[in-house]
Amino acid sequence: MTGRRTNCARQTVGHAMTTYLQPDRDCQLCPRLVDFRRANQAKFPDFYNGPVRPFGPIDARLLVVGLAPGLKGANATGRPFTGDYAGDLLYDTLRKFGFAKGTYAKRPDDGLELIDCRITNAVKCVPPENKPTGPEANTCRPFLISEFGAMKNLSAILCLGQVAHQAMLRTFGLKLSSLKFGHGASHQMENGITLFDSYHCSRYNTQTYRLTPEMFENVFADIRAHLDR
Repeated sequence: MTGRRTNCARQTVGHAMTTYLQPDRDCQLCPRLVDFRRANQAKFPDFYNGPVRPFGPIDARLLVVGLAPGLKGANATGRPFTGDYAGDLLYDTLRKFGFAKGTYAKRPDDGLELIDCRITNAVKCVPPENKPTGPEANTCRPFLISEFGAMKNLSAILCLGQVAHQAMLRTFGLKLSSLKFGHGASHQMENGITLFDSYHCSRYNTQTYRLTPEMFENVFADIRAHLDR
């Protein structure tokens, strides 16, 4: 953060007028990400090119957590998992399990609505090569912590990938060795929230069959069963 002004905004949401922190549109907290954003603004002037805020109702019981926006996905459209293949699989699966309604057309004005589900990223800005650094994740963590505090009905968190899983453990102040990542695994935390793990729904993972639609649906079946108890 050296030499940069800090930017954050308080966003008011929900019937209870809950306030939580989110980064400003031109957040300056992470120098490397700011430089990358400016380069993308020059190269892709029609892209959103800014911190991507969460999508979905604040009173949801399920929170889906990815690592960071994709360059030509959420960074282009301004909505999590919108515009790239990962969103194709994610939103199709959410609809199948009653967590979304409407048509997903890879743009933020497609009318898609989330039901009892919210989507966010551990790091709000797109990083070079889709790889945020540890310090960048640490800098963004207060936004995630603040959001958790605002989600009063939160019961389940789905971590898409090991790095997102580790980011969640750090957010809750847990050791990385305390809850091991594994596709299809679930972990009951002391705060009453259940952490679910899945391989990331990226094109690479699906093309290499590391993750199949059936495997992904099995995770959501477990989440639905947990919430419907």
